[in-house]
Amino acid sequence: MARAAGRAAGQPAAASVAEKPAGSPDRRPLYFAAFLLLADAALVALIIAFVRYTKIDWDAYMSQVDAFLEGERDYTKIEGDTGPLVYPAGFLYVYSAVKFITGGQVFPAQILFGVLYIINLSLVLLLYVKTEVLPWWALGLLCLSKRVHSIFVLRLFNDCFAMTLLHAAIVLIVYHKWYLGLIVFSGAVSIKMNVLLFAPSLLLLMLKAMSIKGVFFALLGAAVVQVLLGMPFLLLHPVQYISRAFNLGRVFIHFWSVNFKFIPEKLFVSKELAVALLILHLTTLVVFAHYKWLK
Repeated sequence: MARAAGRAAGQPAAASVAEKPAGSPDRRPLYFAAFLLLADAALVALIIAFVRYTKIDWDAYMSQVDAFLEGERDYTKIEGDTGPLVYPAGFLYVYSAVKFITGGQVFPAQILFGVLYIINLSLVLLLYVKTEVLPWWALGLLCLSKRVHSIFVLRLFNDCFAMTLLHAAIVLIVYHKWYLGLIVFSGAVSIKMNVLLFAPSLLLLMLKAMSIKGVFFALLGAAVVQVLLGMPFLLLHPVQYISRAFNLGRVFIHFWSVNFKFIPEKLFVSKELAVALLILHLTTLVVFAHYKWLK
């Protein structure tokens, strides 16, 4: 009985050692995220080594960069295999740097984009771990997208740089670095304009988190970034630059469509479909603003 009493008396002390201290953070998401980064880095290396590169836009990017580096500043005269240049000036600066680093060769570019993929995944994992909107084990779903891997290391699209900068901007905003976040966000827009699709919800969050004066100066900083990046083109051919780089009425080629391949080409390029999609998009934004973002 004495031994039993001794064990019983010792149980609370043993339990107090085994129990996790109250309020201590759960480290499992961080450990699992680190494991995912290492595993996905190995997967990216295997994809580069054994999966055939998909030739779509790389040659066009390099042709457009060549024209820019040779001194051309008229956007209507900068073209590639897939057509005229339709991205803002940040795209040219980024891919000029990519060409300098890789020599314009695909294989070293794939390695560079593989590193970029891991950086982007790190930012996304950080956002999910920080916001705790998913259970830790569900983070593995972020590494299972065949399309994202393909876009980064098999197609070398400019979406890769644009979305990485966007995710970096969101991380800064989550940590309340609004002014720097807006500058990075503007940098993402300067690479590909579809990043502007995030602008309505971002503006609403800014209005809730900042004063009107703060919102004004944050937007001013973002605008200054666009002006500075576009300056070489705005000084010489402003109309050509703005009409090409920020063309909201551009009609896309049905052949390259992913989401609307199932509809006939005549309907795909029609004005009616464009207007209907715009109305649907704006309606969705209003619904989300009222029922989700404002909460």
